[in-house]
Amino acid sequence: MAHFSSAGSAACYARILNAWAQRIREGDARALARAATGIENRDVEAMDALRELTPFGGHARIVGITGPPGAGKSTLVDGLVSAIRRSGKTVAVLAVDPSSRATGGAILGDRIRMQQHHSDPGIFIRSMATRGEGGGLARATPDLVRLMDTAGRDYVIIETVGAGQDEIRIAELAQVTVVMLVPGMGDDVQAIKAGIMEIADIFVINKSDEPGADRVEHELQAALLLAEGPRPSVIRTVATEGTGIAELLKEIDGSLTVVARKRGWQAKAPAPQVAIAIDHLGVAVKSLAEAIPFYESLGLRVGHRETVSKEKVHVAMLPTGTAGSAPRIELLEPTAEDSPISNFLEKRGPGLHHIALRVPDLAGAVELLRSSGARLLNEPRTGAGGHRYVFVHPASTGGVLLELIQESA
Repeated sequence: MAHFSSAGSAACYARILNAWAQRIREGDARALARAATGIENRDVEAMDALRELTPFGGHARIVGITGPPGAGKSTLVDGLVSAIRRSGKTVAVLAVDPSSRATGGAILGDRIRMQQHHSDPGIFIRSMATRGEGGGLARATPDLVRLMDTAGRDYVIIETVGAGQDEIRIAELAQVTVVMLVPGMGDDVQAIKAGIMEIADIFVINKSDEPGADRVEHELQAALLLAEGPRPSVIRTVATEGTGIAELLKEIDGSLTVVARKRGWQAKAPAPQVAIAIDHLGVAVKSLAEAIPFYESLGLRVGHRETVSKEKVHVAMLPTGTAGSAPRIELLEPTAEDSPISNFLEKRGPGLHHIALRVPDLAGAVELLRSSGARLLNEPRTGAGGHRYVFVHPASTGGVLLELIQESA
């Protein structure tokens, strides 16, 4: 289906919308609710209506709110909704809740959530059950975000079930991801270690009037000092009292403005065509001595071995061909318990750790990735074999850790 970039084209297209889609565009809350239900149930008519509405999308500000259970996510979202409405903007809230074992529906529900907003037509609230879906979201969440966007909502707020190492889908869907922490739950340090820092654009320390808030912020700031790349901002709130909500919304809007500028730049500057090739496949193993004989039985031979102290890893490179540019298999054995490879082995076991691509201009590739909003895990640096490299987070690549390597001159 063609996409219409001008208001005039969209107006012409509106005249041929089906009745359901037309009512949604006119602000009919019942039609929108019915479409949301249909999309959750993968109803053919509802999906058709969503496709017809597609040309009107691309304007909503999409904000993800995640954090451990009990952090006060719903209360914070409630405060944000009120602040957004005071600014004259409309908002949709998609709250993802655990599924009821009895009914399969959301345990919490929009009937008991944010009751004060039920009569405001500028607010649409929808609770969704995960229905066994992982990653902190429901299967239909992306389509419901699209629906709210095409329905003309200024903001779409997604509240996830919780936060954990595997719950990174919110970072793929939201333009800005807010990660909440609270004192006294024992989850703050664990959450940071679990990799949540990699998905956060903004950290919120909620219940910051309680003992332990200073310690949480101190540990968080210390962790951020060690992190690569841009540092997320840290906002302290007391959501039950509305404290810090205005500051948080201002920070969210500032981050969204940066996203909009990046997207505008990207649209005007097409990506250059560059020659990219697979350099190697990184495989995490518990022991090089045990792994290498298998590959040697296939006729491969170790072409290079070294220890990369910065990454705390022993490396063995096995070329798959005689040409210098032939792809290689890189076996990775940890040298310390806190090595990234040790963490990988503990969580996933031996297996494919990353894919490495060889690019002719690493600096240019990094600049392009940043302009498109991709999440980089480090600044370009020197690794095994003296090559310059950078890692790209799986949330930006479709689920696999990607390494980009500067092609040798």
